[in-house]
Amino acid sequence: RSKGVECKMQMKTKKLVMAALLAALTCVTTMIITVPSPLKGYLNLGDCIVLVTGWILSPANGFLAAGLGSAMADLFSGYMTYVPATFLIKGTMALAAGFLFRILSKRGDHFKSRIISGVVAEVIMVIGYYVFESFLYGGISSLVNIPANAVQGVAGLVIGIVLMKGIEKSKIVK
Repeated sequence: RSKGVECKMQMKTKKLVMAALLAALTCVTTMIITVPSPLKGYLNLGDCIVLVTGWILSPANGFLAAGLGSAMADLFSGYMTYVPATFLIKGTMALAAGFLFRILSKRGDHFKSRIISGVVAEVIMVIGYYVFESFLYGGISSLVNIPANAVQGVAGLVIGIVLMKGIEKSKIVK
């Protein structure tokens, strides 16, 4: 094999390993601290890793890693009904965070870019679960989870930004 092909394969392997690690970390972080929400769901700290996944990986890989990791947490925790919605919602969060971050950070301010892209991603989460739960429990009943999901989103954003500061400082990811 040529060195170019070998180098490309190493890069693909590194990206795959990083995506798998972030999916596993998303799953564990989601499961480690859970607080039941009013409508058969639960609050967790997984959003911080969902955002980090979006900011570190490509938008497509971020979608898959965050979606799979979060959906696996629902599966392993007994929230079967939520698995497909969680895959789409959390995957879309990472996709939006990653895509927006890349566009906004071209101006150079990574901190503001993370805040804006993270807020958009968390709004997607709150709206996504409201829509999903509206099908399950009705629109009026589902309003009760909006404040809890918003608190989860704020916590995920703050912790995600702090984690990224540490990741950037340590130069783990370039």
